[in-house]
Amino acid sequence: MKLDIPLADTQLADPLSMAAARLALDTALQHAGNHGWRVSVAVLDSGGHLLAFGRSAGAPLHTIDLAQDKALTAVSFGLPTADVGKRLRDAPDHVRQCLILRPRLVPMGGALPLYLGDRLVGAIGVSGASEEQDCECAASGYDAITQNVHR
Repeated sequence: MKLDIPLADTQLADPLSMAAARLALDTALQHAGNHGWRVSVAVLDSGGHLLAFGRSAGAPLHTIDLAQDKALTAVSFGLPTADVGKRLRDAPDHVRQCLILRPRLVPMGGALPLYLGDRLVGAIGVSGASEEQDCECAASGYDAITQNVHR
């Protein structure tokens, strides 16, 4: 079933619509809730600005910043954060040491960049469950946008 929610918002300079951000957020939180996972979910635009945020009741407080920082990592590299972590592990020591000291860099699974065609429009980040479970929640939010949104 397709929903009549535009992914792009032509009224804004950034094309990720608030409706699409909310859809991703709500879907990721519902996925976590269905499994009993307590997480925080953040959806950012392509500039790294927070568009939507939600937190399961009882999710640890540190997950608030981690979800946002995971999403920031994904949008800044245009890669899933799990891939950023893999690339960082394979990087020369001096590069790895320099990047790992960067504030807000979270090179572990749980966030995905959001693309409209080949254009990076934002990212979704999840924190609070295991790394694999965070990835599942982020993927469910991503899938909600790509499969259920009218373009």
